[in-house]
Amino acid sequence: MDFSTSADLQALLAKVRGFLEREVYPLEPRLGKQPFRELVPDLHRVRELVKTSGLWAPQLPKNYGGMGLCLLDFARVGEELGRSPLGHYVFNCQAPDAGNMELLIECGSDDQKRRWLEPLARGDIRSCFAMTEPDFPGSNPVWMATTATRDGNFYILNGRKWFASSADGAAFGVVMAITNPDAEPHRRASLFIVPTDMPGFHLVRNIPCMGHTGDDWDSHAEITFTDCRVPLANCLGDEGAGFSLAQARLGPGRIHHCMRWIGVAERAFDLMCQRAATRELAPGDKLASRQTVQNWIADSRAEIHAARLMVLHAAWKIDRFGPKEAREEVSLIKFSVAKTMMDVIDRAIQVHGALGISDDTVLSFFYRTGRAARIYDGPDEVHKSVVARHVLKRYGNRDVQ
Repeated sequence: MDFSTSADLQALLAKVRGFLEREVYPLEPRLGKQPFRELVPDLHRVRELVKTSGLWAPQLPKNYGGMGLCLLDFARVGEELGRSPLGHYVFNCQAPDAGNMELLIECGSDDQKRRWLEPLARGDIRSCFAMTEPDFPGSNPVWMATTATRDGNFYILNGRKWFASSADGAAFGVVMAITNPDAEPHRRASLFIVPTDMPGFHLVRNIPCMGHTGDDWDSHAEITFTDCRVPLANCLGDEGAGFSLAQARLGPGRIHHCMRWIGVAERAFDLMCQRAATRELAPGDKLASRQTVQNWIADSRAEIHAARLMVLHAAWKIDRFGPKEAREEVSLIKFSVAKTMMDVIDRAIQVHGALGISDDTVLSFFYRTGRAARIYDGPDEVHKSVVARHVLKRYGNRDVQ
């Protein structure tokens, strides 16, 4: 395994960081203080600058207007972008669009790619992903009530979804629904492309989270489907393949999340060190002189470094062997990197004192939005069980549930 950084990648990372510092960081103070929709015109201006800088959609193949980076290299770029809550958005590699683009590239029909992937890749439209339901545990993705019943040349969708991130303003959603209720559990569901202006698609509300309702891309929606007629041609991949496609989407997606979280941790670490080095407790007596603060800095540096190596190893394994063979490594990074990020943010807030809980720094935004990392894309407890089962099987315990 070679995780060395080539000269070209080093130059790219420096270019990305410089761009963020110049064009994106200045927009951050407006987050949470005004509707996200009011930031969109400025964000679109910045997006055009990203395109002219040759940095657009680093995760996409070049034939779709992207940079064509492998997962390992994109992981490094994703870390840099994670230093700002707006970084992935302005580079068009934000969730949930990045995962939906990957799905469409892998299993979309030619017509689906033309109608949905190409404008998504250009940044002309946004999308959402609707799988989780309020009446069923997200930790059991094969158990849901939303159905898609065949009726001639259509599927009729009925059901209720929530935490469909970024549904507000999206042009379409990728929706999981039961098509084959009598099949074995992992073959019951299918994925569908559902335009949000289709009759029967209802965005009920943006769900308030930690005191913030959100809007536009920065939101999580509750959605209902009432006799929503979706053409057969809108089925994404084969009927009954919904679970396997969703899992394939989530593997690389967790690499994206984890490297973004490392970027968050690095930004929080920088702010913590700057505060410790400059804040005086008394004339000439710096906060950095306190051993507790020094321990926090040392622990954070070690934990971030370890987390990065773990994620790069998982990305390397996916690049080399595919998502299925890296399942244990992906589960490891999902719960461990989320914890590292939250621990570093918490220490940074403590070092800042009252300033840390205010909205005068980006730390409060990171803290409020970061807590969900231990829940979405599989809660910590599920990923720990996956790892434990894999480990115990190597010790002969093949009947562990």
